[in-house]
Amino acid sequence: MADKIQFELVSPAKLLVSSKVDMVVVPGSEGDFGAMALHAPMITTVRPGVIDIHDGGKVSSSIFVAGGFAEVNEERITVLAEEAIPVNELTAEMAEARKKTAKEALDDAGNERDKAHALRLALVAEAMAAAVA
Repeated sequence: MADKIQFELVSPAKLLVSSKVDMVVVPGSEGDFGAMALHAPMITTVRPGVIDIHDGGKVSSSIFVAGGFAEVNEERITVLAEEAIPVNELTAEMAEARKKTAKEALDDAGNERDKAHALRLALVAEAMAAAVA
């Protein structure tokens, strides 16, 4: 029986993580979920939030993601993230700058598409601020 699951986190820029771990907790669109070896297969969207990687009985690292998709099967979890930043590299200033950008985008939104984009930016900014706190 397998006791580790292969975890891969991919952003548009690069492969951030590729290792065998005990468990990965992902901010799924329907709520956080933990994936371990022998997990039932699933595909889901990922909301802005923090992925916690568990190894050796503790959280070994935490990575902020701005959203994306996750595919899980019995042996592997792959997260394709829109953007991924290790939590220890985030700052309150980064989150505040994102909030400001989102507010400006919302103020300038001239149609429903622009408004939806601005609201998405605000969701990412709020999740980043929560990750920093």
